[in-house]
Amino acid sequence: MKIRQNVKISDLVTMRIGGNAKYVFELETETDILDARAKLKELGLKNYYFLGGGANTFATDAEFDGAIILNRFSKIDYEVLDESHIKFIVGGGTKWDDFVDQTTALGCTGVECLAGIPGTVGAAPVQNIGAYGQEVKSVISKIHVVDFLTGEQKTFELNDCDFSYRHSIFNSTKAGQYFIVKVEFILEKGEISGELYGSLQAYLTEQHITSREPKILATAVRTVRDSKLPHPETIASAGSFFKNIYVKESDLAMLDEKGIPHHGTKVNTGWLIEQAGLKGKIFHGFRISDAAALVLINESGKSYHDLELAVAEISNIVFEKFGFTLEQEPNVIGL
Repeated sequence: MKIRQNVKISDLVTMRIGGNAKYVFELETETDILDARAKLKELGLKNYYFLGGGANTFATDAEFDGAIILNRFSKIDYEVLDESHIKFIVGGGTKWDDFVDQTTALGCTGVECLAGIPGTVGAAPVQNIGAYGQEVKSVISKIHVVDFLTGEQKTFELNDCDFSYRHSIFNSTKAGQYFIVKVEFILEKGEISGELYGSLQAYLTEQHITSREPKILATAVRTVRDSKLPHPETIASAGSFFKNIYVKESDLAMLDEKGIPHHGTKVNTGWLIEQAGLKGKIFHGFRISDAAALVLINESGKSYHDLELAVAEISNIVFEKFGFTLEQEPNVIGL
């Protein structure tokens, strides 16, 4: 286990916002997990936070009086179950996109539309990541964890995880309790079936691409993403900052009356922000992306306080115009 002291959290997260952490632990083996628990006790630290790639997280300005625990369990194994299915066993610290590459190289469908998403495999089920019509919950079989409170190993089946839109037990009722060691996925060999997501299909049509081969679709998804979303290594951002909004069935008539487009019960928050005239506007150093209104880019914001002010102003404007309350997607260390 590697230990560092007085580390800038802003250097660990793609939004580049956050104060210092008293300690950072980097875990690479299961023995490291037990060592980390013992070290926290030895140092008298009660606070800790599990962090993967830092793409969906930032921190408050105050010092984090505890340890940021980095998941560095990086390994991809797979087992051919039959002629149609492959099981992947993937370390929680593995880069998500490396896993996507492995699956598409083997001709598997199930995560090709999640290509290009920054972060780690261990973080994927926490948020139940999704994009272009796919969600990670649809291919997860099991999640192997260590209970950080007791040190015990535990395995979660799919139905144990309470998955929904950007939600699981790992970011709600059991947040911070389980360190995700590895995730098992079962993917089917072949091509995606059904209707493709609108902007993805539009790109394929424009480029005269008719193949639905997973590798080709993954490349197309990355191209579409790159045209809309800033690359976290070069532009400070947490990706999609605001969650889309889900309404009750009884509210659909109201949406139609107001001319607010929706896909079933889902309202595109980016559309609301754009229609409020906020696309490209800068608030306290944070700019709403010209390419995708859900994205907030840190151009000159210096603190979490600046970000709070920006989010409050954006949310107030949208609420006054449409009556919807915005909810941010990224997690905050220190709250």
